[in-house]
Amino acid sequence: MPTTLLDLILPRECGGCARVDASWCPACAGALDVAPGPVRPRVDPGVPCWALGPYAGPHRASILAMKERGRRDLAAPLGVALAAAVTRLRDAGEIDPPELSPLVLVPAPSRRRAARARGGDPILRTCRRVARVLASEDVRVEPLLRVDSRVRDSVGLTADERADNLRGRVHVRRAGIAAIGRGPVLLVDDVVTTGTTAAESVAALRRSGVGVDAVLVLAAVR
Repeated sequence: MPTTLLDLILPRECGGCARVDASWCPACAGALDVAPGPVRPRVDPGVPCWALGPYAGPHRASILAMKERGRRDLAAPLGVALAAAVTRLRDAGEIDPPELSPLVLVPAPSRRRAARARGGDPILRTCRRVARVLASEDVRVEPLLRVDSRVRDSVGLTADERADNLRGRVHVRRAGIAAIGRGPVLLVDDVVTTGTTAAESVAALRRSGVGVDAVLVLAAVR
């Protein structure tokens, strides 16, 4: 089959299993299309934490492809998976239904240098896809959080080093707080490892008057 311009633009390898001729295959879509499970990270964020699965298999592969290999296209299927998780949490009564109040998604903070290297913040991009999937509802994406320049890449850091790396260095962009309303508010991230990022983010938002109802991640290191 001849290579078309579309083939040159779009990846033709599954971001979850490297299957050829599918940028996201049905098997990997099914692996993420599950009810989110509760997670209890070492550092308690003070709110319920939910994950779509362990940091393994297609969960791990897709996150690495999105973050480290520039697979911006994966924001679409991962956003679909997170949107389904939001619906399941609502059905289970874990977060308020859309009839009561708009849902607010707050992406976890990312280092500016890392975001630039990835062509933008992949979690913010994925959250915006969630909002598009749930377009019949009032879903808002508010990138309120940032980390200062002293924060290092967390890869290879111990749990204690991760805590020291982020302590007091997650800040809130106050300009966006007025748009929050009454929530519910979900903090969204790709992976929860020790829980440090979630805990620091929830604490920073609370200091600014924003209550977080839950943390929702694609995968959890267990």
